[in-house]
Amino acid sequence: MANTYAVIMAAGHGTRMQSELPKVLHRVAGRPLLYFPILAALEAGADEVVVVVNPKTAEAIESTLRREMPGVSLSFAVQNVPQGTGDAAKCGLKNLELSPADRVLILSGDTPLLRAENLKPLLEEAAQTSLALLSFIAKEPKGYGRIMRDTEGFVTGIVEEKDLQNDAERSIQEANAGVYAGNGQKLIEALGQISNQNAQGEYYLTDIVSLISKKAPVLSLVTKESDLIGVNHRVHLRQVEAVINQRIIEQHLLAGVTIRGDVVIEESVVIASDVEIRAGVELRGRTSIARGAFIDKGCVLSDSIIDAGATLLPYSVVSQSKIGPRAQLGPFSHCRPESQIGEGAKVGNFVETKKAVLGKGAKASHLAYLGDVEVGEGANLGAGTIICNYDGYRKQRTVIGAGAFIGSDSQLIAPVHIGDGAYVATGTTVTEDVPAEALAISRGRQTNKLKYAQKLKQKLQQEAQQLK
Repeated sequence: MANTYAVIMAAGHGTRMQSELPKVLHRVAGRPLLYFPILAALEAGADEVVVVVNPKTAEAIESTLRREMPGVSLSFAVQNVPQGTGDAAKCGLKNLELSPADRVLILSGDTPLLRAENLKPLLEEAAQTSLALLSFIAKEPKGYGRIMRDTEGFVTGIVEEKDLQNDAERSIQEANAGVYAGNGQKLIEALGQISNQNAQGEYYLTDIVSLISKKAPVLSLVTKESDLIGVNHRVHLRQVEAVINQRIIEQHLLAGVTIRGDVVIEESVVIASDVEIRAGVELRGRTSIARGAFIDKGCVLSDSIIDAGATLLPYSVVSQSKIGPRAQLGPFSHCRPESQIGEGAKVGNFVETKKAVLGKGAKASHLAYLGDVEVGEGANLGAGTIICNYDGYRKQRTVIGAGAFIGSDSQLIAPVHIGDGAYVATGTTVTEDVPAEALAISRGRQTNKLKYAQKLKQKLQQEAQQLK
């Protein structure tokens, strides 16, 4: 049975990105650029993918892809000396044990808009001949290599812009997309014949077209220019990210998600049907949102799980946390990593959590900090409650029992345990455990000095004038 291999060229330095990060590792929709052509090749039927890298970027690219695409059959080939695209393709094919019927896809690592639907027809054509390639009709062909055809419509070669001989050739609008599919052994044979006798002293992959066309028909499939945009600088990066984000949004819309206004959804996000998402929302990383959840304006969710029927009111931020069924957040709440908000629990406006576990129906409705705490079912934490979890050296944990009530403006000095049904009076600083059903109160006795307010004001005014 014939196998299909994909060679992805990612050895370029990408100097126009003006970055120390390899070009193919710059991210769009939460994924490195290189992720997308690899995914397209796999979805088109590639059994194995070979990524061609240079020595300086090899480690970074391999470690990133292993993390981003676990379980995918990837191998890596190093192009030690930059000698052109033909040499890069030769490096990628070097260690493959190809049978006479095996096919090879050759793609660039900086074309994130390419999809399997572009590649499947190309592979079908390649099964009928030695080589097939993708082309497009360029609105502005200047700068692109032009497709040359014979009188029967077969491709005879690709001529680069600088080598065009006359106005007739310059007027050709069909341009090379840099995407090839062909018989693996024929490709290796042709790559062994190309020369670097040119102004750049490089081996051009495009030269295989004229070589193979002398022995067998070379076919070209015209596809949409918009699917073939390569990323050379950050303007391109912004352009392709907008396209990918729109594709992602359309997929979710068709799957039953309501999306209102402009939102950003990364490729790895999972959203169930009957979820509603309002304008300004950003969904990042491994976030998943279950059926019936409501994500209101301006929320930012990263690597988090939102269970069925949960409601996130405007401008809530959730990172590496789990929001339970029918729980409510916000507005302006912040769940920092490792927070778990239980079923029907409420984290209200200007409440911050970190490593906090709130049980079913627990409430912290406003203006509270809950760090390293476990809150039992039905407990109620009043405004201004602060869990004092850090002593400058260690983070320590607090436990609040089921049904407990913590009055406003209370401070709980960790480690401390508040028993089930206990009541902490407003303004209390808790430094010792509170037994179940007990009342904890610690506040200074109030003293009222009659008719003293005016005297105090005069004293403070005099002191202020003396300081001028």
